[in-house]
Order: sequence, then structure tokens, then C-alpha cells
Amino acid sequence: MSKTLFDKVWDTHVVRKIEDGPDVFFIDRHFIHEVTSPVAFLGLESRGVGVMSPERTFATADHNTPTMDQHLPVKDPLSANQLETLERNAKKYGILHWGLGDHNNGIVHVVGPEHGITLPGSTIVCGDSHTSTHGAFGAIAFGIGTSEVEMVLSTQCIMQPKPKKMRININGTLGKAVSPKDVALFIISKLSTSGATGYFVEYSGDVFEQMTMEGRMTVCNLSIEMGARGGMIAPDETTYDYIKGRQFSPKDEAWDKAMTYWKTLKTDKDAVFDKEFSFDAAEIEPMITYGTNPGMGIGISQDIPLANQVEGGKATYDKSLNYMGFNEGEAMKSKQIDYVFLGSCTNGRIEDFRAFASIVKGRKKAEHVTAWLVPGSHIVEDQIKKEGILDILEEAGFELRQPGCSACLAMNDDKVPAGKYAVSTSNRNFEGRQGPGSRTLLASPLMAAAAAVTGKVTDPRELL
Repeated sequence: MSKTLFDKVWDTHVVRKIEDGPDVFFIDRHFIHEVTSPVAFLGLESRGVGVMSPERTFATADHNTPTMDQHLPVKDPLSANQLETLERNAKKYGILHWGLGDHNNGIVHVVGPEHGITLPGSTIVCGDSHTSTHGAFGAIAFGIGTSEVEMVLSTQCIMQPKPKKMRININGTLGKAVSPKDVALFIISKLSTSGATGYFVEYSGDVFEQMTMEGRMTVCNLSIEMGARGGMIAPDETTYDYIKGRQFSPKDEAWDKAMTYWKTLKTDKDAVFDKEFSFDAAEIEPMITYGTNPGMGIGISQDIPLANQVEGGKATYDKSLNYMGFNEGEAMKSKQIDYVFLGSCTNGRIEDFRAFASIVKGRKKAEHVTAWLVPGSHIVEDQIKKEGILDILEEAGFELRQPGCSACLAMNDDKVPAGKYAVSTSNRNFEGRQGPGSRTLLASPLMAAAAAVTGKVTDPRELL
């Protein structure tokens, strides 16, 4: 019987099927951080049970970490307590922990792939919705709640109903300055933020095959923003080249054995999906959001849609535009902005900084713009310095901050003030996401760079 990539990975991890219920599903890798794990560990203690497979669990501090002066004590008492609790729990249960000051520290969905923890055909969970990032390697990866974090810690399994299957095909060649972030925002604008609810998505076609691993991670990262349980891309030579030689990747004979399995991880020719969409790469241009969810996005040359052109009620649409201070039919291009954020698990990797630098090189940051440039890990930070990107950034008037989730969700000091506009490479533009009253425009690193040097929403194609 023909199977999809998703079927092949899912079916080999089912420990037990419950009639008319969820599957008992084995988890290969469990990532934890300081925000969603403390209550889970308290649950273990109250039940008098331990961590079943500490060697399959990996802890890093990222959400509450400051992005300046990380060598100093964390000022916020709640953040400090959560960071200390993660370190204490990891030590107690024998879990590998990369805390502040550890060179391996960084955003959980950046450091996992960096160190070869993320592998094709594996199952990966984390108490964080953007765990879908790891699906770029042909893994089944999804976010879980705190009670499920406790379940995985204690049993290395989770109870999950098997999602439906969706395939999104994009063929053709992407245009100038169109990045993986634009591809993802384009898809979400077409499907809406609920269009993939209940599905696991496989991305297929020329565009994804030609993407780098970092580009694929960006696309899979944003799967959750259209309601999907997760997203995945079949592994290929690009995947294997990225993984080989990393700290936790298989070595020698184990590598050869793994490769034999990994090469089977592709959708069979006659496999059937529950739903399928196809798009032409030529349709996609640099994207920018104008509203308060990631589905409210348009190409930079387009105008904000009229209420009768979008799904949902007019009252909801009006509320969103009122929050943003925008009107139907307006152009997004040339709107003044105040902040720029480059970073997050969506766009905090070295390729994102290379893209940003390609625009700002030889230019200067607009005087009124505050820019937060935050690498996803210390390894990315090292690469920025090694490649001379830091010199380009500093010459243009930018400052590099230290790794962390930063302004993506404003759980630290990096908060956009009320009423201010931020062009952000992160993943969500909900009301107050980047600070109470903040107004977020989601975009690619190229778009963010163009805004940073012009002080307004600018088509990056004009600056390349």
C-alpha cells in the first residue's frame, strides 16, 4: 500500500492503537525550555516518578533570557526563577542543559538542528508551538502543552490522534528578493490562519527542493500559523549534507545505517492526501502583513484588501485595522516604521543575517529606527563575526545583541512600545505580541533590512 512521508514516520512510532481513540505515540527527541517545563517537573515530583529517558531530553534557556549583559544576574524575578528552576531540574534528572553562559545555548529550534539532535524520520516534541520547525528534516515535530510535557518526561510517549494529511506544491522559480519567509507568508495568506487545522502538511515541489535547510526550517516553522499540527519536507542530499558531522548526528557505521533508512523517507508515487494545493512560484513577491494575524499578508506591490475581499466578519476586520492604524485600500509601501527586529526561531540563523547585511552594506540605519538584531544561538553569533557581517552591521549603525527569543514574544526587556510599528522577522503579529499595544508587520530579513535603512516599508527589490 502506498504511503505518504508522514504515514511512514507516524506508523513506525505507534506503540499502541486505542480503538476509537488516540495513538500511544513514541517520542525520539524532547526539547524543553524554562517556561513550559517547571509545572511538568512539579507533576513528576507530586507523583513520585522520574524522567524515563533523560538522554532523549534536551534543555536550553531561551524565552526569558536577556539579549544584553547575559553575564549579569537576570533582573526580572520571575524570569530568574524560571531559569534557575530549569537548571535545577535538569541537574536532578540528568538532562543535558545549555543555560545562559553556555556556548551551546540559544533558541531551542535553532540549537536542535545545529547540533544534529534533529534527524530525519524522528519524532520531536517541545512545549512550544513552533516545534514544527524541525519538520524541515523529514521529522514529525509538533508543539505540546505542559501536561503533555510531563507525560513525555515520564513515559517517553504521548497520546495523539493521527492528523489528516495535506500536501502543498509550489513549482517554478522564485523571483528577485523572494525568500522562504515570503513563501510561507504567501501560503498562509492563501489558506488563512485556520486553513490547515487538523492537518499535517508536506511541502513539495521545485521551490522547496531548491531551498537550503535554513529556508526549509523557516517554512516549516510557520506551518502552525495556518492551523496545521506541523509541516515537513522530505529529506534529500541537502538534508544529509547539513546533518553530517554534527555533534549528535550518527557516525561511521551508524551513519551508513541511518542513510539506508532516511532514503526511504519520501511519499510514494500513488499515495493519497486528504487535501492538496498547488501554487506557481511566479505568483509570490516580497510579503508584508498589515493586520493582527499572520494570514493578513499581501505582496509589497498590493494594497490592503477591502473588507468584502477577505474572509470573516467586517467587524473583526475593522477591529484589526483600527488596532494597526490602517485603512482598507491603502498601500503598505512607504508607511513609516519605528522598530526592526531580526531574529527568532523563524529567522535568527546565519542566512538571515547574510540577507540582512546584503541590503544594509554601504548604507546607514535610519536615525529614528530602533533595531534589535538577535542571533538564534552563539554559533550563529560566531559566524556573524567570522564572516565579517558584524563589521558591515556596525558600519551601518547597527548593534548585535546576544542570543534569545527576544522581541518575538517580549518575555524579556525587548518590548516594542505601544503604538509603535515594528517590521519583524518573527512569526506572530497578534495584538500585543511584541509588547502591549505594539503593532507588528511580519516580513523577511530582506524586507526588514530595507525598512531599517529607509525608515519605512520598502520593497527590497529596489535596494538590491
